[in-house]
Amino acid sequence: MNDLATLRPTSAQLALAEQLARGGSGEEAALRFVLASVYTSPDRHAAEQAAIFARHPLVIAPSALLHEPGMAVTHDGFGKPLLITRDRDGQAHVLLNVCRHRGTRLVEGAEPQCASRLNCPYHAWSYGLDGKLLALPRGETFPGLDKGDYRLKRLPTREAGGLIWFAFDESADFTLPNDLAADFDAFALGKQHLFRRRTHRVAANWKLIMDAFLESYHVQRLHAATIARFFQDGVATADAVGPHQRSAVGRAAELVAAAGDDWGALRAAITYTYQLFPGAVLIVSPDYMNLMVLMPQAAGEVLVEDFMLIPEPPATDAARDHWERSWTLLDGQVFAGEDFRAAELGQEGLAAGAIDRVTLGSLEGGIARFHAAVDAALTPLGKD
Repeated sequence: MNDLATLRPTSAQLALAEQLARGGSGEEAALRFVLASVYTSPDRHAAEQAAIFARHPLVIAPSALLHEPGMAVTHDGFGKPLLITRDRDGQAHVLLNVCRHRGTRLVEGAEPQCASRLNCPYHAWSYGLDGKLLALPRGETFPGLDKGDYRLKRLPTREAGGLIWFAFDESADFTLPNDLAADFDAFALGKQHLFRRRTHRVAANWKLIMDAFLESYHVQRLHAATIARFFQDGVATADAVGPHQRSAVGRAAELVAAAGDDWGALRAAITYTYQLFPGAVLIVSPDYMNLMVLMPQAAGEVLVEDFMLIPEPPATDAARDHWERSWTLLDGQVFAGEDFRAAELGQEGLAAGAIDRVTLGSLEGGIARFHAAVDAALTPLGKD
């Protein structure tokens, strides 16, 4: 069990809490704008895929997806057949799910599986979970073949802060800011249990999904029937950590102030959210967490995989029922029924040409900072 009594908030988490106790963020009172074409243009989508998703490290899953050595799971959301594995030494790998013999897919099915090796269904070439070619039938018919030359293609992979990251680009910089690593340790993110996961196909631009988790302005309006009662309007603040963002939304300023530096009380009074550039969101509720991984498919379509992480496996039916209700509330109602639906309706409106730009107020500064980071990542390719 993850005991909050042994954990402490970081100085950065406390700084956000202190800001909330004073009533929230002091964002500059100025209008900002984002062009509608940023969400609708196929050319813009192609540029983002080439400059950002093909080059930057991407969060692919929580460590809890592969909770013990000797596990593998397929992943197709980023446009190539991938395989996430944890070898017998506990190291995580992201491999191309492609046999080096004839290019056949090695593993099928979306659920994690336990295996000591990966066997190609076509000709039974077998590989270790680290990608090494272990054996092939009738090896004498491949004279001179060096098995060391036929290991599965491994993409750059790093496991840090309870998350598995990978990149398509060999030169990608995997440095995770120390601030974020410490924050994730404070939540014991790497020790969580995966309770549920689901992939949603949303008919909206990926940045509209990200926008929703970078401001609290909508909470009292869009979520009026679900979670609005838990929060006080406008008690929110945020900061930037490199291209990433960290935000905090308080249930009420007085509750945050009363919590002081008591981590359990702060967790009960604040929802911390982390936007991990470019396309992952970690939402830390009082007793569980949701990790969302965004995988753009087209200018107006994105896959969103939602992982619900809890402190430990449910030990009783009552505990399981508690987590099921939380899962149904967040994934089924708040995310799918409200946030994702609002994004789809927004995509329809922007694509209709009704407005040429999105207007942002002072409670939506996180969106402006996110789009500035996207623009900066596009700049090396000469895009604007």
